[in-house]
Amino acid sequence: DEEGEDEERMARAKSKGHGGVDSAIGGFRKEASKPGPTGSRWPGRRHAREDETMSILRSTLLTDHGFTHAFATRNGGVSAAPFDTLNLGFRLGDDEDAVRENRARFRDALAVGADRFYEQCQVHGTIVREIGLTDDAGAVARQEGDAMLTRVEGSAVAARTADCVPVLVAHPRSGQVGAAHAGWRGAVAGVVPRLIDALAQDPSELLVAIGPHIRVGAFEIGEDVAAEMEAAAPDCPVVKRDGPRLFGDLTALVRYQLRRMGVHDASIDEVGGCTHADAAQFFSHRRDHGKTGRHLSAIVARAPH
Repeated sequence: DEEGEDEERMARAKSKGHGGVDSAIGGFRKEASKPGPTGSRWPGRRHAREDETMSILRSTLLTDHGFTHAFATRNGGVSAAPFDTLNLGFRLGDDEDAVRENRARFRDALAVGADRFYEQCQVHGTIVREIGLTDDAGAVARQEGDAMLTRVEGSAVAARTADCVPVLVAHPRSGQVGAAHAGWRGAVAGVVPRLIDALAQDPSELLVAIGPHIRVGAFEIGEDVAAEMEAAAPDCPVVKRDGPRLFGDLTALVRYQLRRMGVHDASIDEVGGCTHADAAQFFSHRRDHGKTGRHLSAIVARAPH
């Protein structure tokens, strides 16, 4: 039940790709972002009505330190049900022209072109890829991995989710950034600590924003998954027991790992939102039995301060 992205990975690996990957609650800001005038078969692209604005979430912590970033909701795109409306994932059964339009709108919100927007074929593992100045976005999109970082000003790195945990990381002094996709398998295997290691900065100087994902009350698990999660965080309550039922707390696991790496509690921003519980705002692979869209969460590297 890891968002069905293994199937997507297989499809992406066999394809040529799409060349460039064609309100306040808690610690986040909810904003409306109007589509930009890049043109397409969708007429709302040039003159968006108020109900066509795109709804995105932003971390107050990252915003206050000058980092352009966004956590997508499901609202403000052009896809039809059950992908309504801001589906950002290909090969799920959605109209691929609609997905391209949705992605263009999301990139516009970041002020990043397709050639500087990077994501990967996610496999619930621990591969971390560094994006350099000459990396081709289309080629990177066909590579397997679950975390990326970049030190190149103006380049964006992204994670794709529909229940898993999106984690955005920033180093204010250097402007360097990273993004991780952490389902329970990736979280247990240590994808987030590996990203922190790969950034090669003092963890006490890092800022981290944890985006919307399935929360403990909705993430019912079996004994095998519970055992793996508890082994990954032996002195932290990452499994809630309700009689014979077990529930995994991915939030607690990721926060535990960040603290163990040396990231300060005050530097971890919980954006909030449960993808499973809030169908009006989010896609959820588990809730929707696999027939649903995908979110993107992305952050842009900036100049050193």
